[in-house]
Amino acid sequence: MVKLFIADDHQMFVDGLRSLLGHYPEIQITGEANDGYGVMAGLEKELPDMVLLDINMPGMNGIQTTEQIRKKYPRVKVLILTMYKTTGFINGLVRAGASGYILKNTGNAELIEAIRTVASGGWFFSQAVAETLTEKTSRYAVHENVSLSKREIEIIKELALGLTSKQISDKLHISFYTVETHRRNINSKLGLTNAAEVIRYALDCGLLE
Repeated sequence: MVKLFIADDHQMFVDGLRSLLGHYPEIQITGEANDGYGVMAGLEKELPDMVLLDINMPGMNGIQTTEQIRKKYPRVKVLILTMYKTTGFINGLVRAGASGYILKNTGNAELIEAIRTVASGGWFFSQAVAETLTEKTSRYAVHENVSLSKREIEIIKELALGLTSKQISDKLHISFYTVETHRRNINSKLGLTNAAEVIRYALDCGLLE
């Protein structure tokens, strides 16, 4: 069971989401709000597993709200559902601690997949969002004496698209073992432990801008 809190400044959209998600018994709506302050007040009453959050809200926007959620309730995951796919918004939300970012024109199936993926500890970007992040990735990157090769950057790009090692292996026509080796090397070089941390690092360093 995924306990979900919905936040959007358009009540009609919130009502639509509540109706849609009501068809999935594994998802329980614990509350709703129309602004960031309402989100924080709602979380004080009952803590969900995840907040489905819009960016453009009055008072406290999505980025500020995400920062507050992650600071006060670090176990609560944030999934962004918005109409904006500019690099600035995406980077800002990822840095703030969001675990997923999908667009409002996404299909129902992708929304449910995103909720399930993030709830299970994964990282989810809509295809259009992932393409926005990766289309300007540098050929090589150097940061504080850490050099990432062209292939390692390529692996990071595919991770940002949400691909698994097996999928990356098939797409790049290299062995699964080679992909896993690159991932271990990336983690070792950067001192990180998982794909989410690698992507956040890449955003912070401008590799995906």
